[in-house]
Formats: sequence, C-alpha cells, structure tokens
Amino acid sequence: MLIVKKNGKILAILRLPMYNVYKYTKMVEKMKKILIIPNRAKDKDYKYTKELFDILDGKAHIVMPESDEKSGLNAEFKGNGLYDGVDTVIILGGDGTMLQAAEPCGKRGIAVMGINLGKVGFMTEVETEYMSWACDKLLSDDFEIEKRMMMEISVEEKSGKTQNFLALNDAVIAKPSAEMILVELSANGEKVSEYISDGLIISTPTGSTGYSLSAGGPVADPQMELFIATPICAHMLSARPMLLSAEKTINVSLADGGDETATVTVDGEDKCVIKKGDKVTVRRSEYTFKIIKLGRQSFYYTMMAKL
Repeated sequence: MLIVKKNGKILAILRLPMYNVYKYTKMVEKMKKILIIPNRAKDKDYKYTKELFDILDGKAHIVMPESDEKSGLNAEFKGNGLYDGVDTVIILGGDGTMLQAAEPCGKRGIAVMGINLGKVGFMTEVETEYMSWACDKLLSDDFEIEKRMMMEISVEEKSGKTQNFLALNDAVIAKPSAEMILVELSANGEKVSEYISDGLIISTPTGSTGYSLSAGGPVADPQMELFIATPICAHMLSARPMLLSAEKTINVSLADGGDETATVTVDGEDKCVIKKGDKVTVRRSEYTFKIIKLGRQSFYYTMMAKL
C-alpha cells in the first residue's frame, strides 16, 4: 500500500506490488523542484503561468511565491525560504523579471530558464509557443548552462558605514536633481577620467544591452568579463565610454564642481544616496548568474532581430 500526500493532505491510497511501490517512490524522489516566478503585470490572469503549470504538473515539484496563491494553482506556496532546495527557477516575464531573481539565484547557484513575456528578452530565451518543448528539454537535462559575470557594489560613507549589493546588469550613480554632477572614475587607485554629466553607469557585459546602450555605450558579448563605464548625457566633447578589465577594482566618487549628492541605483532599484567624500567600489563578484540555454537562438541573433 502506498499513501500519496501533498502538503500534508492525502491525495490517494494506492495498492501496488512492492516493486512498483519502490519504482514509484524513486520516481518521486527524482522529481525536480522548480520555482515558477510570474510577472503579474505581464500575465495578469495567469494565462501563461497556468499553461506552464499544466505542462509540469506531475513531472516536477512546483513552488511559487505566496503572493501568487490567488492563482488557484495546486502548487506549494512559500514566503520565507522561497529558494531553499530549489533545483531550477523558471521566470515568466522579461529581462527585468530575471534581474529580480539574479541575487538569490546567483548566491545559491540556481540555474534560471526565462520565458519571454517582454519585448526584447535577451535573457528570457523561450517564447511562449515553445514552452512545452522547453520544459521537455529541461526535465530531461538536455540543455547548457551559460554563466554570466556579476559584480559586487560597496558604498562606503565618509562616516565609515558600508552597504553592499550584488548586480547582474549595472550600477548607476546619477543626479537626484536638475544639477549635473562631476564624477571621478578610477581603477586600482589610479584616476581614469572625470565626467561632467547627469551620471555614470558601470555595467557588466550582460548589462551592456540595457541602460548603458541607451546612453551610447557599446554592446559586449555577455560571456565576456569586463566593466563598461558609460557617462549619461555628458556635457563635454571628450567624454567617451570606457572598457575596464574585470580584474581591476573600480572606484566612483563625487568631485568638486557639481551637485553635492547622487543616487546609487543597482539593477534598476534605488539603493542609497551618496555625498561628496563617500566612495562607490565595484568589483567582479565570486558569484555568477546561470542561464539555461536551449540552443534555439544566439545572443547575436537576438541582437540583430530585436535591436
């Protein structure tokens, strides 16, 4: 006899020969634990989330954030410890939704598969019409892992207080008001440049197709490891983006001649305000962001097709 339970509730009582009980138990033990994170703004009625759930139901142990419990799906909903024990994360959304999972997945080494509900989707490789095919590949381990460089941002105030952040895309030091700022950029303690501008973007290769690109920065192959320093609306003829080695420690600070404060934004989220005398330090992180690649399209194909 085999009693099948889920979340403490008895779903079925099966009378099976012992060999079949052993076989069924082993099959359940081998199930992947998959966390599904939908973008509710892009999938308001959970249309694609429900379609994905139906594809995976019975083939994987599905976990979702407790904020999505209203979806009515028979998943395990969690708040604290959402990523604990998870084998794979599936994102339904755009690159912005992927960025929200970057830190927890990067620190835990969890690979992420993206289903594109956005416009460009450099990281969300799978289109909705290919979800079933992609899940078959995922469940059979027929995929490759692409590791993306991440960076650590440390903000040290003049008082000595320090805040640390982890980013996949970029860190932006920008004006909080109509005044321009004078930003000093250095690498390994050596001054590189000063920018009279609205701000400065320090991006990874993954972030090169984001805000940095809009500000005139170059596009980098996402598997490279380097920093891109791109000024925002610089008021100087000599201002150009710069490529800096990922082996170097990058420092950004406010110099005399501009506004007294600036906002530090990490992967699109405002984190803190710096003043003159404070220092922002950027280094390559020991963590990487693992993206599941199914081989349908390359970065260059996406760039040519969607930019």
